[in-house]
Amino acid sequence: MKKNSSSPEIRALAKHMHMSAHRARRVINQIRGRSYEQALMILELMPYRACYPIFQLIHSAAANANHNMGLNKANLFVSRAEVNEGAVLKRFQPRAQGRGYPIQKPTCHITIVLEERSSGRKIQIE
Repeated sequence: MKKNSSSPEIRALAKHMHMSAHRARRVINQIRGRSYEQALMILELMPYRACYPIFQLIHSAAANANHNMGLNKANLFVSRAEVNEGAVLKRFQPRAQGRGYPIQKPTCHITIVLEERSSGRKIQIE
């Protein structure tokens, strides 16, 4: 797949995050397509545990855009945000009468892609 070279793509990855993909997707769906500032405000006010790592990830992606590409953070928006399932850590919890109870600790991979909003057009949020 070829990317449009006129608008640079800035991304940040977080791999092996210790939370389920379902819980992270609940937060990611709220910020997809939003501007950088609006996404940060939403993440600060949401009560979920997944908000803080995603907040850090968006902040990191914006810092990458500012440092590497020289882009202004105010012109950025979340063009793509996805959560994929990672490896499952398998553990055992000791139970009564010498039994072992399996525990699965899920992980996920979060990808945030920011793009620069062109000054001529506005992004509509559904």
